[in-house]
Amino acid sequence: MNYLIQNARAIASETDQHACDIRIRDGYIDEMGRNLKQTPEDPETLIDASGCVIWPGLVNTHHHLAQSIMKGVPEGLNHNLGEWLSSVPYRFWPKVTPDIMYHAARLGLYELIRSGATTCADHHYLYHSTTTPELEEAVWQAAEELGIRMVLCRGSATETGSHEGMIEHGIAPESIEQIIDRLDATLKKHHQPGPDAKKKLVVAPTSLIHSSSPEGLKAQARWARENNLKMHSHLLEVDFDESQARSKYGMSAIDYAEDCEWLGPDVWYAHLVHSDPHAIRRLAATGTGIAHCPTSNCRLGSGIAPVIDMEAAGVQISLGVDGSASAESGSMLQELNLAWLIHRAVKGPRATTLEQVLQWGSYNGAEMLGLHDTGTLEVGKAADLVLYDIDQPRFAGVHSPLMAPLMCGEPVHVRDSFVQGRQIVENGDIDGLDEAELTRNVQDSVSRLLREA
Repeated sequence: MNYLIQNARAIASETDQHACDIRIRDGYIDEMGRNLKQTPEDPETLIDASGCVIWPGLVNTHHHLAQSIMKGVPEGLNHNLGEWLSSVPYRFWPKVTPDIMYHAARLGLYELIRSGATTCADHHYLYHSTTTPELEEAVWQAAEELGIRMVLCRGSATETGSHEGMIEHGIAPESIEQIIDRLDATLKKHHQPGPDAKKKLVVAPTSLIHSSSPEGLKAQARWARENNLKMHSHLLEVDFDESQARSKYGMSAIDYAEDCEWLGPDVWYAHLVHSDPHAIRRLAATGTGIAHCPTSNCRLGSGIAPVIDMEAAGVQISLGVDGSASAESGSMLQELNLAWLIHRAVKGPRATTLEQVLQWGSYNGAEMLGLHDTGTLEVGKAADLVLYDIDQPRFAGVHSPLMAPLMCGEPVHVRDSFVQGRQIVENGDIDGLDEAELTRNVQDSVSRLLREA
């Protein structure tokens, strides 16, 4: 279906800063400008965007959808990362069935779509030696039904390592042969290679330092590059990563990553909170990126990633929610708002700009994921865009309407949203989703987890 969106208050576009209309044809932005008219020979569905600002869809480069049903677990509310991992995700991980995973994924994607996201990179690490493929299929199914772009970062562990939770809860790691065979099956079934792909596979061992062997890491890196796949993992979220790398391997965490062939323009890491100047130099020199997750890092007391210094050095910055068990809002807009604010608290009011942070949350993320036909609003790009309704009291006093959602943060009202020209939110309703039914299913899933825990 083709669309003509008219009368927006403002559109976040560097190519046409005065546009207030967008024409969508065959999934792509065909025209932008002012006072665009319907084409009689090929009529479009008209959408009146009065009272709305239009942004490129937000791109979440690090998430854990399974954690959407692990919010606010009392045992983990005041713990650091290590203790929290043991008392929350590793505690429940073995109890997650395909059915529970499906409802968790729908909830997590619902939260993302409600905040303006159109792409989710899910670091799905619920794999062990006896994992069934249905668990992963539940994620693909949820994303396809809701219309969001899905980048599945396939997690793995080849050893129990130094995370106590894996040992405590009896999680048996996979062999490297299992990992590669299962990756290959997903590649053939789901992965799409193009710059506007709806489904992508990423090779993503859960932790370089704590649950992977050097040999396993090298094997996955080489397989990924043979198949032109991106690579992703956690690194330097806490200083324990650095101490363990030096204790186990006799080198810094970043040097260990490089030794295992895990730096490069096809790699990005979540967190990197404890990056020192040497790490920043190596990230920049190799083109390795970051998924900055400010809410989760605050919630777990991990610290603030030095992304201002990173960007100055040439590191590409993107944003991620992490997971709703440590970032309970589940909102990409929350991440943009906090990213804008938190670095100003440390480095002063010129540390971040609104435009810079929006770029982190859209264009930079799309580039990092290899989705080069998305991330910006310009003619020829895929029509991934979101209409925020700012015609409401909390935005009425804002003098800079285009950036009102970012400045004011949640709550926002996503009135309409498009992915590849498909309308996934229409007048506030997410296509294919019944909120009452979703609520019941999630509550039932939480009850089932607690009964088994």
